[in-house]
Amino acid sequence: MKVVRRILLILLVIVLLLVIGVGAFALDLTRGPLPQTNGELRAPGLRDRVEIIRDANGVPHIYASNMADLFFAQGFTQAQDRWWQMEFFRHTGNGQIQQLTGRTESLMGTDIFIRTVGWRRAAEREVANYDDETMAHMQEFANGVNAYILHRESGDLAFEYGLLGLTGVNIPIEPWTPVDTLVWAKVMQWDLGGNYDTEEYRQQFLDTLGQDMFNDFFPGWPFGDKPTIVREEDLPLTAESASAGKQMTVSASENDSEAQIVAAGGVPLGMRFILGEGEGIGSNNWVVSGSRTASGRPLLANDPHLGIQMPSIWYEIGLHCQPVSDDCPLDVTGFAFAPSPAVIIGHNANIAWGVTNVGPDTQDLYRIQVNPDNDLQYRWNGEWRDMTVYDETINFGDGAEPVTIRVRETHLGPIINDNSYDRETGEISGFNNDNPLALRWTSLDPGTLFEAVIHIDQASNWEEFRDALRLWDSPSQNFVYADVEGNIGYQTPGNMPIRAEGESGLVPTDCAEDACAWQGFIPFDDLPRIFNPERGYIATANQALVPLEYYDQVAGELGEGPNYVISQEWAVGYRGQRISELLEASTAHTIESMAAIHADNKLIPAEELAPALAALDIQDETLAEARDWMLEWDYQLHMSSARAALWMLFYRHLVADTFDDQLAAIDYGGNGNPWQLYVLARLAQDPENEWWDDTATSGTTETANDILLRALQEALGDARTQLGEDRDTWNWGALHTATFISNPLGLSGIDLIENMVNRGPVADSGGGPAVNATSWNFSRDDPFDTRSLPSMRMIVDVGAFENSQSIHTTGQSGHPFSPHYDDMIDRWRNIQYHPMLWTRDQVQSAAAETLTLVPEG
Repeated sequence: MKVVRRILLILLVIVLLLVIGVGAFALDLTRGPLPQTNGELRAPGLRDRVEIIRDANGVPHIYASNMADLFFAQGFTQAQDRWWQMEFFRHTGNGQIQQLTGRTESLMGTDIFIRTVGWRRAAEREVANYDDETMAHMQEFANGVNAYILHRESGDLAFEYGLLGLTGVNIPIEPWTPVDTLVWAKVMQWDLGGNYDTEEYRQQFLDTLGQDMFNDFFPGWPFGDKPTIVREEDLPLTAESASAGKQMTVSASENDSEAQIVAAGGVPLGMRFILGEGEGIGSNNWVVSGSRTASGRPLLANDPHLGIQMPSIWYEIGLHCQPVSDDCPLDVTGFAFAPSPAVIIGHNANIAWGVTNVGPDTQDLYRIQVNPDNDLQYRWNGEWRDMTVYDETINFGDGAEPVTIRVRETHLGPIINDNSYDRETGEISGFNNDNPLALRWTSLDPGTLFEAVIHIDQASNWEEFRDALRLWDSPSQNFVYADVEGNIGYQTPGNMPIRAEGESGLVPTDCAEDACAWQGFIPFDDLPRIFNPERGYIATANQALVPLEYYDQVAGELGEGPNYVISQEWAVGYRGQRISELLEASTAHTIESMAAIHADNKLIPAEELAPALAALDIQDETLAEARDWMLEWDYQLHMSSARAALWMLFYRHLVADTFDDQLAAIDYGGNGNPWQLYVLARLAQDPENEWWDDTATSGTTETANDILLRALQEALGDARTQLGEDRDTWNWGALHTATFISNPLGLSGIDLIENMVNRGPVADSGGGPAVNATSWNFSRDDPFDTRSLPSMRMIVDVGAFENSQSIHTTGQSGHPFSPHYDDMIDRWRNIQYHPMLWTRDQVQSAAAETLTLVPEG
């Protein structure tokens, strides 16, 4: 018995040691990466002492005596809180995602495409384009990042390294460089300005539908019905320039196999938004002058719409020279991206600014003729011109055998349809000489984006602000502005291509000579701008930028003939319409009324469709009563709304019932985005339109009434199945939820791991056409899940900055076991804010943690 007891005792000790060991390992894995945010740290490369004060939300304010230390400390701080996000973004931009995941067939095509486009190559070329001062600041930022990451084991930097290491993925820690920051800029420029793929889509639609149905599905932008950003009264119009501007439309050729672009009195197309590719990269901003506020001071608000992710894409930070001087002029607070220095959106002591995406057409596809005797030459100006060839090697974190592709690049840009990847066979096609397409994209030209950012952060008035924006080449953004003198303004910056006469950029072009290629860019001083408009506000929401008269004005300045159109593709204008309505409703706006606009959930397309629904002759009493109940809705997509739930189920079926049959051969993105809802409202006014006919039924020609009734019946059945028989318990938030997913572990398919790094689902208000633009995608298995959202919200009281408020989606930290990983989610979804601290006294009073960095030695 003693022997048995002894064996049991030994086994117990072994089990306890294993438990303790596993517990210690788990503790180190999860808590080890949490950074030191109190006390004192020595930082190699620092020149002087730096103070980093974090508030209860984990928002840091950095105080330094010189610019070098300020940017160094910003890099150090952002690496502390967001290193894994920086690492993932770097690998994404480099086309090296599989170095983090191991070889993954679903990612192979992505890495190949990114290497083909050449974001990293473009970033490397761009270094020489920056001035010495900006490059020095980017290097100082990189030095701060490296001072943190290169003196710690990978497991002490991020939870993800340890977990991925258990799967056999080895990820070496590489130093951060200014090129890594520039690569991140290319990622954002692509995300905010990519439209090349719609050129090929447009051809498919035209060939499938024919001209009439094509025009119904891609209607013109509703000038006169929805407000443009720049209004007619903002332009210096003359009697001669008040005629309707020519726009480019797509027509079928005689055999309907090709598209030709013709100048006509039409209006721009919104294809990218109709397909649902544009609504997730939208945004709202507006600025109100003191003539429309209770305080007499300007108010500025912003909420950029980007894809849902974990952690938030934004990092809130304050950068303060102490003292502010000519040698150290920076004193700014707002929102940065983790991989980059300075503040992208925010305010300094004199001005505030916010951005939304312009969405200009800055990408064109050129059909290239390759020399049949030499794969590395193409015809241009009647001669064979040599291509540049790059060998791109894709390595895998799990040690799988590397893959090398050859990328061909013309003077226009890379051949983007080389090296197609077949997931089933694992084969890479190599060169495509049958229909090679070269991509011309403004962001492949060397730019000066971060030079612009750093100058904006230091601007003190409208003139200095505009001078800084002269350096902002891509991605073009709608900048709203306000200053402490009471001025408000708007400026479009960026390289806007001037296309040759007859060239629209809407479909791939056969151009093979200089005469039909881009003719340069619209000069900065001819780009749209507004300063102190009489109406007392400026609002942008990705709608059409200018009235048509603007293009006559530009042609008068630059010459008739070339195509100066900035874009053919805009958001439909619901958000811009609603924001303008709410701003015009008062001349005593406050921070609270700005927040109420952020929170507005009105679904205007439902209000437009309601008359057709009300006119339905419904024989079934239960269905008729449900229709009448629906029509009592206030059109607000509140998460608590029962009627919103039924309306959105109705919309999902209406989109499918109307469009799926005719577009069965095309992946048209039947996602119920704002343009599709707008098209349905238009079609409802033409109940005999051929779009209403269901081609799957023979011998019957359906009308709008038939399809509306069918969708209503299907929606009521869905509501009862998914939400229960008692409609008093229905709510939109039960269908519309937000899940914040961390890459790549959040997509591992392993519940235990996903539950560690992801957050949600949580009920959410709003929807794509609403100001509170939490967009859905009807074509997915989870059709109402939030796909994109207001990624942050900011309200600035200009002249009393200490009153300003802000929030972003998740939290400041990228560490899953930090209290600041998810502490903003509930406030964000309920449209709540935290104080956007400004003065040193404010920051000191709200201090929760203080870290002092001191020079080494």
